[in-house]
This record gives sequence, structure tokens and C-alpha cells, in this order.
Amino acid sequence: MNARAYFYLSITALFWGGNSVAGKMAVGHVSPMMLTTLRWLVALVVILALMTPQIRRDWDKIRRHWLQLIAYGAVGFTLFNAFLYSAVKHTSAINAVILQAGIPMLIFLFNFALFRMKASLAQVVGFTVTLIGVLLTAAHGDFASLMWLRFNFGDALMILACIVYAAYTVALRWKPVMHWQSFIAAPAFGALLSAMPLLFWELSTDSAIVPDATGWAIVLYAAIFPSLMSQVLYVRGVEMIGANRAGLFINAIPVFGTLLSVLLVGEAFQPFHLVALALVLGGIAIAERGRPKLPR
Repeated sequence: MNARAYFYLSITALFWGGNSVAGKMAVGHVSPMMLTTLRWLVALVVILALMTPQIRRDWDKIRRHWLQLIAYGAVGFTLFNAFLYSAVKHTSAINAVILQAGIPMLIFLFNFALFRMKASLAQVVGFTVTLIGVLLTAAHGDFASLMWLRFNFGDALMILACIVYAAYTVALRWKPVMHWQSFIAAPAFGALLSAMPLLFWELSTDSAIVPDATGWAIVLYAAIFPSLMSQVLYVRGVEMIGANRAGLFINAIPVFGTLLSVLLVGEAFQPFHLVALALVLGGIAIAERGRPKLPR
């Protein structure tokens, strides 16, 4: 089970690393809220085309828990991506993916504050090492800048995105028991509903950009891989090994995202990025090696 969960969560991190890069590549080709809305519209079409029989079988469960499922989609799917796609207009794709390494620390803090869920000493050390890597990125390699709180506006938006997704992950402990197809379908509908007001706001400000050919390619990637496949695999990973341990694999997002940013976006790889990545990988290794015997 551990090996299968590790595989699911690694693939999830790969697709999510690509999501941050796709958001950066989308600038000028499709606007943030247009991308957020269209990705869930396309995802929902795919879901209805492939998963309708299972959705019908679970319809009574969906109807009983519809508000909770809609909330999962609004918070974990729409709000997170709205912050992310807005952030990459102001900061680099590399910064966006590395800042997401702060999510595991937030998951640990939320679990401890709400449920007094304890972590081992090794996990605390691992979380701390990861956090140092996150701060190094947010400070753009200069820790002294933290004294003046000189965060890039895009970095601040990414921190909000991290808080949102950590809260969504912790809330998965209350996920209704149902087939994964039904579980992904209902929140996807909630994501589309909650994205539409954001799109209308964007249209009202004359900042909306209808996707061109490149924009549609990005929409299709975001709809199929980060929206559908990653969400399913992440939920399964959380079910199998628990939120604290599954959340650690979000630290792999910077590894994949940074490499993709350099290869696809042509962003410069700075020395502090290398140090931050080493801290992130070291943190996940320390925390997973010293995990408690009872992961949940």
C-alpha cells in the first residue's frame, strides 16, 4: 500500500508541477479566471462522458452530502487555482512551485491545532527544513529581505493558495464514503459553479482574455491532468497513508515544476533555487523516514 501511495502521490506532484508552469505559460494567452472556469467546464464534460453510470449509482449519497462536496470543489479546486493563476502573473513559475512546499507544514499545523494530531521529532525536523526552503524562495535568496516583509505580490497570493489547499486536505478526513468517480464529479461541478462569479468579475474589469490556440492547449492540459487525474490520485493517497504523510509529497512539486520551468518557460535557474530544492528534498526524506508507526 505504501509503494502504491508513493506512486500515486509522485504522479500527482508531477502534474501539479506542470500546472504552475502552465499557469505561467498562459499569461497573454488566456486570463486566470477564464482558465480556471474553462478547465473545470472541460473536466466536467469528460467526467459526464465517462463516469455517468457510477454517478447514477451513487446519486443518493451525492444528494445527501451535496453541500459538503460543492464546498470541496469551491475551496480545493477553484479558490486554490484562482490564487495560483493570478500569482504567476506577478512571480516566476519556479517561485510558485517551490512556495507550494509550505503546504505540508500547514497541514501539520492545522491537524495539530484542530485534532492534537502529533508528529514525530523527525517529521518536525523535516517540516522545518522544508519551511526554510520555502522562506528562502519567498525571500528570493536574501533572508534579510524578510525583515522588511518585501514579498512579491505573486508570492503573497501563492501563500494564500497554500493555506487554502492545506485546509482542503485536512477537511478530506470528513469525505463521504463513495466511489472515487462520484467523489471527483460532485466537487468538479462545485468548482465550475464557484468559478463562474470570478469569471464574471474578470469580464466586468475588461481583463478577460479568450484563449487562443496556445490557451486552449493549456486549458486541455489543466482539465485532464491537474484537474482530474491529480485530484483523484491525491485523494487516494490521503486515504491510504493519511494527510500528514501524503501532504509531504507536495514537496516534490518544486522538483518537477522547477525542471519544467527551466525547460519550457526558459526561466533562469538561480543558485538559491538549488539550495531551496535541496532543503525541500531533505525535508521530505527526514520526515518520511522518521514517521510515526501509526500514520493517521
